[in-house]
Amino acid sequence: MRARAGFGLRGPRREQHLLTRAQLAAVAVPVGDDGVVIGEDGQGTPAVLGLFRPTAYEVVLVGGVWTAQLIALRAAATGARVVVETGRGQSWTPVARAAGGGQPCVTVHPVGGIGPQGASVTAPVLVVRDCGSRPARSRLSPGPWQTTLTLLPFLGPESDRMLATADVVGVQRVSPSEAALAGRVLGLPASEVSALPSLGDGVTLWSNRRSRAFVRGGPTAAEAQVLGQARRVD
Repeated sequence: MRARAGFGLRGPRREQHLLTRAQLAAVAVPVGDDGVVIGEDGQGTPAVLGLFRPTAYEVVLVGGVWTAQLIALRAAATGARVVVETGRGQSWTPVARAAGGGQPCVTVHPVGGIGPQGASVTAPVLVVRDCGSRPARSRLSPGPWQTTLTLLPFLGPESDRMLATADVVGVQRVSPSEAALAGRVLGLPASEVSALPSLGDGVTLWSNRRSRAFVRGGPTAAEAQVLGQARRVD
């Protein structure tokens, strides 16, 4: 088979695929499990957090609101809808206004004020629960293509259950006692447990049942205008 200059080898001959205007309008590209870039790993490689699945998905972040807001902004940028349940709406309202160029892709609700979201493969939903260190049970039923990210500012005696049942856990800088709790529940090696109390702002240890990675999250110039620089303490 002869190569054509600039075009490589001549491929198999196929009939052209054409769509009418009506058919084209019916085509939808879902936000699947490609994930959201949440920072870089130790080798400088982009770290991707897969958020949306055909089953309910639970993420727990032990850390500051800054990282939760960064994930929310980037999830919205992929086309997902973000619903925030929080008792500190003043911290989230500027993020909601900045996201989506004026479109309501990020909405802020009081604690207990979220109803059914109707998530689907073409319209995934990220629910962010910023409800303190002991959040009440969510009134929102889990469902496919709906991911819940629960933000815990710190770990308490009753946090082990949430860590144990989550699909993915992120841990930022915590006290030595909190690090010990996280290490016990997540099965972390001693070196990682000892590193948790001294992590820098914006650094998170992400862990699931198969792997772990330290990730440093940093804002783009546009994100920094909304969020400021990375910080652990709110």
